[in-house]
Amino acid sequence: MMANPKVIIADTDVNYIAPLQYKFINEYLNNIDLEIITDRNYFAEYFSEPKSAAILIVSEDLYDNSIKRHDIKNVFVMSENIDDGATGDLSITKLYKYTSIMEIFSEVVAKSASELVGGAVEKKETQIVLVTSACGGVGKTTIAMGLAASLVAGYQKVLYINAAMLQNFQYLLEDKEQITGASIYSALYSPTDNVFLDIKSEIKNDGFDYLPEFKAALPSLGIDFSIFLKIALSAKKNSDYDFIIIDAEATFSEEKLNMLDAADKVILVTDQSVAAVNSTNYLVNNINGITAQKYIFICNKFERSKFNALLATEVISKFSINEYIEMINDVDLVKPKNLEANNNMRKVAFLVM
Repeated sequence: MMANPKVIIADTDVNYIAPLQYKFINEYLNNIDLEIITDRNYFAEYFSEPKSAAILIVSEDLYDNSIKRHDIKNVFVMSENIDDGATGDLSITKLYKYTSIMEIFSEVVAKSASELVGGAVEKKETQIVLVTSACGGVGKTTIAMGLAASLVAGYQKVLYINAAMLQNFQYLLEDKEQITGASIYSALYSPTDNVFLDIKSEIKNDGFDYLPEFKAALPSLGIDFSIFLKIALSAKKNSDYDFIIIDAEATFSEEKLNMLDAADKVILVTDQSVAAVNSTNYLVNNINGITAQKYIFICNKFERSKFNALLATEVISKFSINEYIEMINDVDLVKPKNLEANNNMRKVAFLVM
């Protein structure tokens, strides 16, 4: 069995690398071995020994002629200066770093086609990601929308569904208009197996696609909470999206258990307070089959200077945090279009891919 072609991306600018990294993962999935290098010292150490690779994409400030000693079939040097791409050296290709990621990716793939043979694009099935918490106030919706925005920045198509009895999320978006059509509410009241197609005309976009808020609480409309999972499963069957994110309120019910079972990934959001950690412990105790492959634990609103119950001996945490999101104080910065640039949020996106 032939080994997958190796692709190395090296740049000290983590924010620049992330979208290119996502693009390779999305298009080639398990058909390449992808190595990401962001530390200058590690880069020097890594290439201190002979290396083989199909593709090296490297920033101009990291590249030097010693790279030529290695068995690398295609070397792409990312320059911050616009020129004609000529280097005087036929063994490397020079690309302008700040052109679109799509253009860079397309040129790399086109010039490396022979090396990527066998690494055919493998389309993933639509993934349902449930974002929830054991208590309110931990910033679950911030995480869910930030994840949606970060996945879109990585060339994923995303549908966001806010699953709450009484919804309140569009204040973070540009369009505040709720669903008003009587025919849509009729379809939600008596959903078919194709309910997503029945309501698809109401889907809006603010970077990612989303189902707008209902005009009243579910009990007032006579709509069952199960509608959210039915919409997600119908949309998954329709295969329009790479990811469907269900942002579910902090309740524990039969319908919540159904969501946990149906989800491909579950993100449990907490903060560092005693109350949040204890609540998450109780939730974990009531979920069967928690695995590292499916469950991701996020500590949001993290402040290093404050007491951290996740590390305290007084509170024994029954889960391990996968990623910390620093406290964001500016309300404008928690809007999805801004969260997309948050490096920790991008790491969360990488965890679900």
